[in-house]
Amino acid sequence: MTTTLRRAYADVAHGQMHYAQCGHGADATPIVLLHQTPRSWREYAAVLPLIGARRRAIAIDTAGFGESDPVAAPGIEAWAAAALQLLDAIGVTRAHVVGHHTGGVVAVEIAARAPERVASLVLSSTPYTSEAFRHARAGQPAIDAVAPSDDGTHLAALWQKRQPFYPAGRTELLQAFVADALKVGGDVEAGHRAVASYRMEERIGAVRAPLLIVHASDDPFAAPHLGEWRHLFPAAQVATIAGGVPLPDQCAREFAAAVLAFVEAQA
Repeated sequence: MTTTLRRAYADVAHGQMHYAQCGHGADATPIVLLHQTPRSWREYAAVLPLIGARRRAIAIDTAGFGESDPVAAPGIEAWAAAALQLLDAIGVTRAHVVGHHTGGVVAVEIAARAPERVASLVLSSTPYTSEAFRHARAGQPAIDAVAPSDDGTHLAALWQKRQPFYPAGRTELLQAFVADALKVGGDVEAGHRAVASYRMEERIGAVRAPLLIVHASDDPFAAPHLGEWRHLFPAAQVATIAGGVPLPDQCAREFAAAVLAFVEAQA
């Protein structure tokens, strides 16, 4: 099985969606990977060949991020619908769906609206967006937004906003984040607003897929939600990885190993 990474576009209702994939195998259900805000498929650049050595792995640029065209009305529901259209376009009728942070929220919506298409669900550092979550987020400052400046100091401000949540000595991870944030074209908060307004409690009951919760022990945003997920899905498996906000690219080997172990146990 090849680990050559290939990138492509697919035509969907609102324009074009971009994705990267690795591996092949018509007899194995593929693994679809959804990124956090405001990242792109590149969050999984190191994960793709590791999973691709054993399975077909597909990392999607969410609509409006990376190289994918934006939808007219951005939001979790619209992003989930666009991802499903991309899978239709490339002939994927059923997949194991993996999401990190915002990608996990999109994955929940996919599993709720198209349960027959989700073989299993992996939620990595995913918040449970209840009424209490929405209320708490309403009083918090913007996560990534910075005011543009003529001298470019806003670029340093964007770096500095994220730096406390990234591991020391891994400058390349912050560089990748800033590069993806700049591709969004200004509104780097769109994904965070979408998460903050998503009424997950109205959708979670429709999720039927076997569930793995990937718990990043050093992630201050998502780690506190582990108890809620355990309560909602007592049969779910949990994989704890010593990592933070950029878990898939910070701990690619551990992340890929956890996903593969869970997915292959579903067969």
